[in-house]
Amino acid sequence: MSAEITFDDFLRVDMRVGRVLAVEEFPEARKPAWKLRIDFGPELGERRSSAQISNYAREELEGRLVVAVLNFPPRQIGPVRSEVLVLGAMRGDTVILLEPRDGAEPGDRIA
Repeated sequence: MSAEITFDDFLRVDMRVGRVLAVEEFPEARKPAWKLRIDFGPELGERRSSAQISNYAREELEGRLVVAVLNFPPRQIGPVRSEVLVLGAMRGDTVILLEPRDGAEPGDRIA
């Protein structure tokens, strides 16, 4: 288990619902990954991410709702500037994406 945090610490993490608009191959990545373009609604706009979710086909990702952290600083991953962290459960080396239920919209905050 990780170190304990306060509820205020948790509230500082800006987790939002986004819709994957585009998925591109990322052959330069050290580990298999996709380049994603994600829409977070009209107020937040589109952001880019590199995600090690090679267990998902492009067709499974395009149009899918995901949950991501928006307020981490961007990371340079090879030639890609990753602006958000897409969240998933880890099972060994496999990532199982967190998915909002029906009715969630891009930009909705996770609380």
